[in-house]
Amino acid sequence: MNSLAAITIILCVYALGDFIAVRTKSIVSMLFTASVFFLFAFWSGLPTTIFQDSALLQIGTVMIGFLLVHMGTMLNIKQLLQQWKTVLICTAAIIGITAALLLIAAPFIGLETALVGAPPLFGGVIAAIQMSEVANTIGRSDLALLASLLVIVQGFAGYPIASWALKKEVASFKQKYQQQEVQQEIQEEEVSKWTVFPPFPEKYRSSNVYLAKVALVVLLSSFISKGLTSLLGFQLIDANIMSLLMGVLFSELGFLEKNILVKANSYGLAMPALIVVVLANLSSATFDVFVEILPALATTIIVGTIGNVIFSLIAGRILKITPWMSIALGITALFGFPGTAILPSEVANSSFSDKEERELFLESVTSKMLVGGFVTVSIGSVILAGFLAPILINVAG
Repeated sequence: MNSLAAITIILCVYALGDFIAVRTKSIVSMLFTASVFFLFAFWSGLPTTIFQDSALLQIGTVMIGFLLVHMGTMLNIKQLLQQWKTVLICTAAIIGITAALLLIAAPFIGLETALVGAPPLFGGVIAAIQMSEVANTIGRSDLALLASLLVIVQGFAGYPIASWALKKEVASFKQKYQQQEVQQEIQEEEVSKWTVFPPFPEKYRSSNVYLAKVALVVLLSSFISKGLTSLLGFQLIDANIMSLLMGVLFSELGFLEKNILVKANSYGLAMPALIVVVLANLSSATFDVFVEILPALATTIIVGTIGNVIFSLIAGRILKITPWMSIALGITALFGFPGTAILPSEVANSSFSDKEERELFLESVTSKMLVGGFVTVSIGSVILAGFLAPILINVAG
């Protein structure tokens, strides 16, 4: 297929997905719309080489490390420490999903399927790519497709549950507000105490400079990961995990600016390219293969979600967090950012007529949801994928 035609079709499908996401208040995500379109399009005769022909697949593969470093720059260490209860609840949710899949679902869907399914279910694109690569390595293209589909449909379960839980939390918040138990939190801009690099001169802050700095950190992350593997004889830290950690470290040291790919005007191209890496597995999803993995897909989502909710409730009860907030925080694993920012705003807009009360609710909830999404999707899923991937190879071998 012509490269220009291929990239035009892909971007138009993305645009349609964004339109539907806005109209449905993110219940139907862009990723879900795009996956359904391409799945049926491939079955109807669309060339399966469209992603390679567009050149986005090659760009997306290279940009994985860039995006992980970018995510690292968005993590606020001080805020993570302040939200320690949120971190514990979300960690419990991760444990709940993993335990439910490995102990309850595995006897029915197989251990390999459970191992592949856990990280993408409470993770995002990066975790899906990691597990898809390993699944393809062991010759299980069906499991690679499962990993991609989990990222695509997980929000379909996560958004309604989180929205329902937040609406329940509104009632609890209103009661506290009326009893004057809610106090406004003053947010201060975080300045890292570990800064060693002086601020970069404003006149040199170009897109090329930003991208070069990110590329240097990604390259360093790759060298360190491979160096540790050669030194120890086994993979201690996956290159993707290292990129995320290096993003946090070099942001704290002052070498990388916060939200750096946005500042480099590159995020808008990087994300569509990365999404193509996930969607690429759909090209091998024949109708027969899709029907074959549908039971495993449904079982993974249902059992994993139940484990998520149960463990979140237990952790919330121990930490004295309302059950509704505990569920909302744990279930962020099923969609992550930007849903963690969109849902609180949507619920607040539909639940409060008083502006001050609405703003206090958003201050109380949004930061928790954002941290929850980062803990589960950006950190937990990548770390667990790096841990489970070698286990999957050993099990298959």
